[in-house]
Amino acid sequence: MNRSSSEDNRDPMGRRDFLKFGAAAGAIALAEGSPASPSPQVQSPRFVTIDAHSHWVPQAYADALAQLGHPTTSIHTPMELDVNLDDRLRWMDAHGIQMHVLTLDGGMPWGWVSAPDGERLARIVNDAAVKAHTAHPDRFIAGIEVPIREPDLSLKELNRMAGKPGMLALHLPNSLDNKDFLFQPEYDPLWARCEQLGYPVLFHPVDGEENFYGGKERLGGPLAAATNINNTLGFPFETATTAAKFILTGTLDKFPKLEIVLPHSGGCFPYIAGRIERGLQAKKFKLQRPFREYIRRFHYDSLTYYPETFRFMMDLVGSDRIVIGTDDYAPMDVEDPNGFIAQLRLEKTDQERILRGNAARLFRL
Repeated sequence: MNRSSSEDNRDPMGRRDFLKFGAAAGAIALAEGSPASPSPQVQSPRFVTIDAHSHWVPQAYADALAQLGHPTTSIHTPMELDVNLDDRLRWMDAHGIQMHVLTLDGGMPWGWVSAPDGERLARIVNDAAVKAHTAHPDRFIAGIEVPIREPDLSLKELNRMAGKPGMLALHLPNSLDNKDFLFQPEYDPLWARCEQLGYPVLFHPVDGEENFYGGKERLGGPLAAATNINNTLGFPFETATTAAKFILTGTLDKFPKLEIVLPHSGGCFPYIAGRIERGLQAKKFKLQRPFREYIRRFHYDSLTYYPETFRFMMDLVGSDRIVIGTDDYAPMDVEDPNGFIAQLRLEKTDQERILRGNAARLFRL
């Protein structure tokens, strides 16, 4: 297993200091291969990062949602970075980010939209992504959006976009209405086509009470409104369930070349993987391969927030299975991915893999 070589160089830095470092300082440190000190004079960090978990809302898509009576609520930033690519590029330049992989956020409409409207919305988003990439080919690529409740229409849209400029992945919700529909046989052609194209599948949970993990009675109500636990608890549980079912249903065995990127550092999956394996052993449930090999079938983004959590994940899955994810521009985002990685004091090889090398390989850049 390809693990980090930085195990003996761990930094006792506290969490608060870890999260406060500036983006410019982090980027320069990574460019030089050494830890940085904060430096307000640094203005132009070197571009280093490929961000594999970054959201957007194309204007034409936002307009179409409004016409359907569902105006998007995902524009949170003063510069409306979700929509305005020029402002986004300025933000990326200031934060040392070379490339964003553009995908919709948790407000994806596939749960409520009709089949014809879903097909139309997917076309609008995907066509906008091609335009964004064409205008800025070294700054934007995208995950293909599909009306996933309809497997035939999803495959049709995937085939329409296959090979178009900048379209290098498939983006999907983990589930809809608390149903793990993706493991039904009618979705097998979608996995087969992604495998054939070499497109990784990028996952993200969906917003809305009907999608709250375990139901709105458990993660909804006033407590959720005050604390965001439908996101902070529900999303990690959701992703762990997706990962486990890809293993337990035999889907990973059926499609051995299928690449999957789990958001939010794999949810809680890496941290309960041993418990899952032990449960399988207790039930004498047979897998084709050792359970730890399946753990490394996934890629994981870097959204751990705590340095200790990140180090555990890297020790378990290896630095070659982690990509940068910022969740931009959502309330749970990490504004400074370069600084986050810089303060871990990783070996240079591990840094380069995580910042851009793994993503470049995954998206065949």
